[in-house]
Amino acid sequence: MDTASYYPPVYNSTTMVDVTDWNIFYTSGDISWVITSTALVLLMIPGVGFFYSGLARRKSALSLIWLSIMSVGVVSFQWFFWGYSLAFSHTAGSYIGNLDNFGFKGVLGAPSVGSTKVPDLLFAIFQGMFAAITVALAVGAVAERGRMLPCIVFMFIWTTIIYDPIACWTWNSSGWVFKLGGLDFAGGTPVHIASGSAALAYSLMLGKRRGHGTHELNYRPHNVTHVVIGTVFLWVGWFGFNAGSALAANLRAVMAAVVTNIAASVGGVTWCLMDYRLERKWSTVGFCSGVIAGLVAITPGSGFVAPWAAFIFGLVGAIACNYATKLKFLIGVDDALDIFAVHGIGGIVGNLLTGLFASKSIVALDGASSIDGGWIHQNYIQLGYQLADSVTGMAYAFVGTCIILFIMNLIPGLSLRAPEEDEIMGIDDAEIGEFAYDYVEVTRDIVNGVESSETASKRTATPVGDVIETKA
Repeated sequence: MDTASYYPPVYNSTTMVDVTDWNIFYTSGDISWVITSTALVLLMIPGVGFFYSGLARRKSALSLIWLSIMSVGVVSFQWFFWGYSLAFSHTAGSYIGNLDNFGFKGVLGAPSVGSTKVPDLLFAIFQGMFAAITVALAVGAVAERGRMLPCIVFMFIWTTIIYDPIACWTWNSSGWVFKLGGLDFAGGTPVHIASGSAALAYSLMLGKRRGHGTHELNYRPHNVTHVVIGTVFLWVGWFGFNAGSALAANLRAVMAAVVTNIAASVGGVTWCLMDYRLERKWSTVGFCSGVIAGLVAITPGSGFVAPWAAFIFGLVGAIACNYATKLKFLIGVDDALDIFAVHGIGGIVGNLLTGLFASKSIVALDGASSIDGGWIHQNYIQLGYQLADSVTGMAYAFVGTCIILFIMNLIPGLSLRAPEEDEIMGIDDAEIGEFAYDYVEVTRDIVNGVESSETASKRTATPVGDVIETKA
């Protein structure tokens, strides 16, 4: 439906220019809050990069930050080009939209698909950040062994074929999950299950890193400070991610912020305690991982559940994701950064818990919405809806990603895997030519300058990049 169907435009009698004052249909508080939330979600994306970078090895640290920022550029263009139209056009089908809003055509002052409280244009930029961070989460799977160019191409294709349809069927009022009655406030399926499943598929299609299963890959995260910085960016940004999804400055948004913080806090403490029982060490990485697990779990339920339920989301989410980190060993997939364990499993847990604890009174806090509630209101079928949403989203994202990558890998120039010598050297040097730390390059110059020709000839077996990694 175009803008004129809502409010006929007003034209200047002399110039015939549309001078409609669209602002009168919206409140400045709602506009301000969603703009702020958009910026907060954008802040999360470099947070993902820092989090992933800190977990990886030094010689490939910059590439993960680079990929997270690149996802903003690629996906923002895709979203403008046709992504928003495919996901949120007013005349969408049950599975995907159309091209009515191609190039943001007609996207201006009409009430958005998401809420009549905000206009199309604001909803478009807000949801564009969701698309970008979903891709940033998924492409962490290329860690230490994937080429950059194929990954950039993958970003555009994956957003179009995988993310846009899932977003449409979840959040567009025409979507089949929306009409079925599935509850997903801020992205349990479109963001977390989709990205986690895509990361698992990408890891599978890439294959295991060189030395996987040997002492060579028995390393600690190279920069725990980066992990903490990334966690802080994500924790702060998640207030916009969840509370912003109320699409208005109201009490439901406030409640979403409250439960988000509770789940994150409980998740961090829970994971830290679980690691302590095994190692007798108070792991910083463990706490940060638990915070992310709690945030992921509460995402679909953040606008549906009470604060007491948020405690359960954080507790169960952290426990489930912690144990899920062992899945990669059972299935033999080198998910280097445990993306599926935290985001895929965390998203499923959050969806199912939402089916249990969704509250009529919490939803009514926005003054307009109503639901039948979850199990706490004897609406037992809601858990079935949540399960259907989770399973279909995971299957579609995983299988679809495998197909996309299989086809791409057959195209000359788009092979997914970096050559072994590039993996040994480090993706930063091989693909970017820059480093996260100055001394990586300086140390290599020193080593190369003092080594004898005999030592240099032996470096095939003991590459400089690996020597530095061990010393560092």
